[in-house]
Amino acid sequence: MITDGHPEHAVTSFAPIEGERATVLVLGSMPGTASLRAARYYAHPRNAFWPIMLAWLHGTGPDRLTAPAPSYEQRVLALRGAGIAVWDVLERCRRPGSLDSAIERDSERANDIASLVARHPELRRIVFNGRTAERLFARHVGPLDAPGAPTLYPAPSTSPAMASLTRADKHAAWCEALGPVPVRVPRPDDGA
Repeated sequence: MITDGHPEHAVTSFAPIEGERATVLVLGSMPGTASLRAARYYAHPRNAFWPIMLAWLHGTGPDRLTAPAPSYEQRVLALRGAGIAVWDVLERCRRPGSLDSAIERDSERANDIASLVARHPELRRIVFNGRTAERLFARHVGPLDAPGAPTLYPAPSTSPAMASLTRADKHAAWCEALGPVPVRVPRPDDGA
């Protein structure tokens, strides 16, 4: 959501995507302009997040999904059903445009990630969507030292601004960070 003051600069993130159980939490930094306008996570048409996540869930490559893309609501349900939560490290900040590098550090306010982690004692992995999310987490949340705390995994940004890796390279890195698929998720076209 674009908020007060300088509407083109003040931004607020969304509520998390989470189901009753979450074994993996994916953390971004702050939704980009396209996502804020659509009120949906990873709404930019060239962002690789959804193709990578769906390919991981279905055990295929990100360019091999042949069925029509499921609706946003279906994608969210698939993540929830597989025990995947999605959120952003920042609750709000000032940022002209969509680039993480434009976030004004003195405006950063973090989401209550510790509460989300506490709600999901089965959480085993936190995967950062890009280095900025990882740095923001270190700055605002810090280490999770409790016994059984989730392990932290960096993954390359799925943003189209991260053009130094191909989608296939991003997919491979994400599959490693996400680990094994916790639950088999049927494709919309397989009748399962």
